[in-house]
Amino acid sequence: MVATEKGSRPPFARAFALRLALWYATLFVVGSIAIVLLTYVLTAASLAQRDQQVIRAKLGEYAAAYQRGGFDALADTVRAEQRTAPERLFVRVVDRGAEAIVLSQPEGWDPSALETASLRLWDGTLVQVGKSTEVREDLLARFRAALGLVTLSIVIIALSGGLLATRSAVQPIRRLTDTVRRIIQTGRTDARVPLAGSVGSPAANDAIDELTTLFNTMLDKIEGLVTAMRGALDNVAHDLRTPLTRLRASAEIALAAPPDLERYREALADAVEEADRVLVMLNTLMDISEAESGAMELRREPVRLREVVARAIDLYRDVAETRGVELAAGVSEDIVVTADRTRLEQVAANLIDNAVKYTPEGGRVDVDVRRERGRAVLRVRDTGSGIAAAELPRIWDRLFRGDASRTERGLGLGLSLVKAVVEAHGGTVDVASEPGRGSTFTVALPL
Repeated sequence: MVATEKGSRPPFARAFALRLALWYATLFVVGSIAIVLLTYVLTAASLAQRDQQVIRAKLGEYAAAYQRGGFDALADTVRAEQRTAPERLFVRVVDRGAEAIVLSQPEGWDPSALETASLRLWDGTLVQVGKSTEVREDLLARFRAALGLVTLSIVIIALSGGLLATRSAVQPIRRLTDTVRRIIQTGRTDARVPLAGSVGSPAANDAIDELTTLFNTMLDKIEGLVTAMRGALDNVAHDLRTPLTRLRASAEIALAAPPDLERYREALADAVEEADRVLVMLNTLMDISEAESGAMELRREPVRLREVVARAIDLYRDVAETRGVELAAGVSEDIVVTADRTRLEQVAANLIDNAVKYTPEGGRVDVDVRRERGRAVLRVRDTGSGIAAAELPRIWDRLFRGDASRTERGLGLGLSLVKAVVEAHGGTVDVASEPGRGSTFTVALPL
């Protein structure tokens, strides 16, 4: 990828900004032109209606004058109006004999530019009144010129406003792309995109700020995953180094000593033990990865939780007695779930092993199974040392071992495997703990 110069914008950003500005300007101009055209049409219609009203009114006046005094009164009324009226009209009378008499025809009039109306009187006489449309057309022509200037101004304002609005709208996107580019170039995930609005303001609740917040949250998660991965790799390297060092030391000691078949057997036995420890760690890590990615193959079948708990307790009964810990089961009813029996036995065994391991002599571990809120619940409660509040969110992480657990031998993978397997079955696992008062692990599975 070719990096852009500092301060320059990538082509896609310029194209997006240009498209956005053109869309804004186009919509604004089209809407404005529609309003201008509508205004012109309504104005023209209003002027035409006014002319018709004037013509109709004059027809009424001329009809009344003719009824009062006949043709002479009508002619006198027309001549009087022609001298005083601001708008001169065309007036023609057609009598019953079809003889047309023009009472008023101003000079220079274009007959094709007349708008006329007729009225037949009581004796059959036809009175026609016409009004020139030249004044109206001149007014509309000046109005069109003014609207043209207004439209040109609207186009200029739309383009300028579109550019300014687009620049302001895409600024958060530019900050987002700059941050992504900086992360790609430097590989550092600690960069964050600043929000455009302050917290609580309306600007802080728009879609761009929501996208920015989600992007920053994604970066936080990525950074957390990278940090956790680095820590996990460090822990794996540390935990692998110990058995490999022991294996190498056993081999070196056996090779350096005088030939002795029994010594060789012991060295090989130690090597097998350490190799098994490494294999257990690697297999557990693979199981966790498969469960978390959804690739774990689960052989589902009806499983009685009573049998799972009984098998796990039998497995750790001797260990509990050796440590002076009372291990008891309280299964209130026979609950059946559809699950992988082997994986559920792993879950129960890991929880009981964890409880027995961190419960001091004279303590107690209780395991019970019951139905709660339509789910099967497996609960393991101990009276051990408990877990510090600061460590509770991390106990599910791979290879994490709290301060209290470092005195006991273990890989730090048991609880991670429990969580991964339970969630692969569509269940949930939770813990409640208080230092000095023990812990309670609760597994909920769908029935």
